[in-house]
Formats: sequence, structure tokens, C-alpha cells
Amino acid sequence: MHYIQNLLKGNKIAIARTITAVENGTDSKILEEIFPYTGKAYHIGITGPPGAGKSTLVNVIAKKLLKENKKIGIIAVDPTSPFSGGALLGDRIRMTDLALNENVFIRSMASRGSLGGLAQKTKDAALVLDASGMDYILIETIGVGQVELDIAQVCDTTVVVLVPESGDSVQAMKAGLLEVADILVVNKGDRKGSDSLIMELKFAFELREQKLGWHYPILKTTAIENIGIEELVSTIKSHKEYLEKSHKLDEERKTKLTLRIHELIEENIKSHLKEYVINKDELEFLIDKIYQRKNNPYNIANEITKKVLEGRGG
Repeated sequence: MHYIQNLLKGNKIAIARTITAVENGTDSKILEEIFPYTGKAYHIGITGPPGAGKSTLVNVIAKKLLKENKKIGIIAVDPTSPFSGGALLGDRIRMTDLALNENVFIRSMASRGSLGGLAQKTKDAALVLDASGMDYILIETIGVGQVELDIAQVCDTTVVVLVPESGDSVQAMKAGLLEVADILVVNKGDRKGSDSLIMELKFAFELREQKLGWHYPILKTTAIENIGIEELVSTIKSHKEYLEKSHKLDEERKTKLTLRIHELIEENIKSHLKEYVINKDELEFLIDKIYQRKNNPYNIANEITKKVLEGRGG
């Protein structure tokens, strides 16, 4: 399409139109066309429980990077509105001072029922921003807390944000949230309990096997007052440098591409299943058989899977 060329030049209208087309699935070839122009942007994930101040952190990190004349793409995943299906709390409202900057593009995305902290099309939207020439892409997760593990499959550096009142850090670790962290941030560090939370986190990470050559920094920030942000941005850059020098950036990106291919294969199979393999009447007939215990869901699922693999309906 004609606006693809404008997208590659960083035109904001073209970026918005392309992401909308990707979200709505109106042009399946867009991502194939732009993929050769991707792979240059550095992806930073900001995740953590609700109320941790993730949006404020994204805001101040972006401002810091803008001072270095970098182009910034921001994807903020918000809860889905039960009425419109759109983003319930658009983070762009909280980033109005950034939105007008010519070197910044902000997109709020509705989670649409996704349980991994990201919208289903977040990865594709990040690809669009990458192709548009962004130097950094900041992705803020929905804030559902302990299930936000998808972010590590998208971002090069994952920052997990906690606050003193977030409670038991060990409980968060059990749930796996801290397992995806490259950098830990205790935000709202001026509040009571921030130092004790940092000590708990340090103790918890001493019990873990450290990534070779990278020891997890645990930083204290007060984002709303811009305190600790310079150190955070410097640490993010240090992690980027570590990944590049150790060649782990290439290794991890290849691993993520492998995971993405598996996801796309699963999506294609699901789509094929719904569209071609079994119609409503056939499904109702099979459900009746299962309900009467004349068949079982495991056998039916195996049979349908075989039909998919055999190419029925193609």
C-alpha cells in the first residue's frame, strides 16, 4: 500500500493506519512487507502490579532518551472496556506532554482478554514501530501483576517495577513475575518500607542462579519527582551493552523468533479449524455424543486435529 512508504519514513499518520490495519486484520500482507525493515529498534518492557507507577516511569524514561535525540515508540496496554472493546484508560492521557513531540509515537492498545499482560497484537504493533525507524520502543503492560510473562518474549530489557506497599516480594517471585526481570525498580522510593523491600529483593535474588555476567540491579526511584531516572536509563543502556558485547542479544532475539513462529503456527491452525474443519451442526452433533458419553472430548479433539493436518477444507 502507498502508506507503507510513508510508514518507513516515520510518518505518524501512516504508523497509526498500519497499526490499526494490523489490529483489525484487514491486510495480512502488511507485516510481511515491512519485516525486512525491522530489527533495529531496542525494546524495553515496563511491567509490574497495578499502581506501581509504570506510566510515570515510561514518561520520564522517554523524556530522558529524547534529550539524546532518539526516536521513541510507546505501546501502553490498557484494560479492555466492557462496552466499546477499546482501551479503558488510555495512557496517552497521562502522556500528553509527550504526544505532541515529533520524535514520539504513543499507542494505547486494549488487552481484549489477553492474560499475559499484553494485547494479542502488541508484538505486531512493536514490529510496525520498529519499521518506522524508532530507536527505542517502550512497552508498558496492563498491570495485572503476576501473570505478565509475555513481556519477556518481546523485549530486550525487561524492567519489573514494584512499590513498598506491593506486599510480599517472595510471593511475587513464586508467581514468576520477578523471573522475567533484567532490572528491578522499587518506585515511589520516598514511601515507608522501600528500603526493606529492596533488602528482601536482594536476599531473594541471592538465592537464585545469576545470569552469567549480569547481576540484577535493584534500583530505587521516585518517578513523579524524576528521582533515580538517570541511573535507571544508564542501567538499561548497560544491559543493552552487555547483551551486545556477549552476543546474547542475537541469541535471545533468535529464541524469540522461534517462539513467535510457534505462536503463528498455532494461530493459523486455530483459524483454519474455525473456518474450515468443523461447522456448527457437526459440532452440535459431536457435543451430543460426548454428553451422552458415547464419545469423549479427547478422541474428538484428536480426530479434528488429524483432519486439520491432512488439509481438510483447504
